[in-house]
Amino acid sequence: MTNEIRFFLNGELRGATARPDTTVLEWLRNDARLTGTKEGCAEGDCGACTILVQRASDAPPLAANACIMALGQIDGAAITTVEGLGRDGAPHPVQRAMAENGSSQCGFCTPGIAVALAGLLARNPSPDEPAIHDALAGNLCRCTGYRPIVEAVKAVAAAGGASVPQHFSDWPTANPAIATGGATFHQPETLADLLRLRAAHPDAVLLAGGTDLGVPLAEFASQWDVTISTARVAELSAISETADTFRFGAAATWEQILAAVEPVWPSLATLIRRFGSTQIRSMGTIGGNIGTASPIGDGPPALIALGASIVLASQAGERSLPLQDYFLDYRKTALKKGEVIARIDVPKPSAGQQFRVYKVSKRYDQDISTVCGAFCFDMEGGIVRTARIAFGGMAATPRRAGAAEAAFTGEPLTLATAQAAAAAIANDFKPLSDWRGSAAYRSRVAQGLCERVVRDLAGEQVEVMAS
Repeated sequence: MTNEIRFFLNGELRGATARPDTTVLEWLRNDARLTGTKEGCAEGDCGACTILVQRASDAPPLAANACIMALGQIDGAAITTVEGLGRDGAPHPVQRAMAENGSSQCGFCTPGIAVALAGLLARNPSPDEPAIHDALAGNLCRCTGYRPIVEAVKAVAAAGGASVPQHFSDWPTANPAIATGGATFHQPETLADLLRLRAAHPDAVLLAGGTDLGVPLAEFASQWDVTISTARVAELSAISETADTFRFGAAATWEQILAAVEPVWPSLATLIRRFGSTQIRSMGTIGGNIGTASPIGDGPPALIALGASIVLASQAGERSLPLQDYFLDYRKTALKKGEVIARIDVPKPSAGQQFRVYKVSKRYDQDISTVCGAFCFDMEGGIVRTARIAFGGMAATPRRAGAAEAAFTGEPLTLATAQAAAAAIANDFKPLSDWRGSAAYRSRVAQGLCERVVRDLAGEQVEVMAS
């Protein structure tokens, strides 16, 4: 055990002795005196706090939100802030292009934007416009507007792209445990070690990506005296497949999962881009998204519709259950004492499978759903052989729509079938009202999605927009 968190900061090996539950943003501004990284929202939404994180010398630099990241999470990593983008006293090409193209007005958001775009160009030297907008989705600019920012990126790409400076030699080894300031941060590397720690510390914070748990931390509404991180557990970070199943380790990030599912389920890839910016996807995990048991989490409805199962592990062994059975009530799950989420198993699509998932929210990017509806049909001869339909935002848990499924089963995908399924929604859900939408609105949306999926699968162009 050590009392020092070791990492590269803008190419320099540093050691920090602050509490490991200090946010990276707080340490950067107050201890390192690097004030280019800003705090805007303290929730991982605005991108003013964006830094680049690398987990290994050959890993790509990924944008992440420093405001909701615990200092312990960068132990053994390398981070780059806006101050470290340049090389030999010269600004980074993105910084220069933004300055020359009038891409900044008040400038508060500009450092985070420059960092996010430098990370994009380091991974993709010739990004197209959708890729640029995707990289910008986690950065809010309230006064300049995005056109001159996008033009600056295009100019850098046209000139051959740009890399992020690399100064690393001996990569720091992550410490199994860090204890300082009354807080302990455990970093097990095997599932067996994780389960042993979980049994020994049942009340410890079990930290995956922290994109949800980090919000109260950033707002000083919580502190973590004992934390167990899943990020370095090899078994939980793996993505693998068998002949008929994708296996996603619980600590696999949404950025990794996006790359795996895009060729197979493009609709799911669109959903992943919408509910998480690059900054969120680089940290947030599939297991963390499920583990929060939010009724408006976007991952579970899609995974339930795809027939996913969840594997739970403890020192007593593993058990598997359908993902739909994991959610018992509002924020209550089937997870037993000493258990952790080990992985999510998703059946590969059959030849006749048709899958769509739709998110309805107040804004298109990075917003919490009002309703999320997922539809999976196994088709045979133009008839729905089986239907799996799941909704988020319609009940205390993500849940299947059994009556709507029955209305589709055995029928062709026609508007008449969609209308019958829409009418059945009233038997499936009695939603609540809140500031995102009334119960009546949610019901109408869910009914409308039954028609939308039929029109979509018939080849109609359905405009994608926020509600």
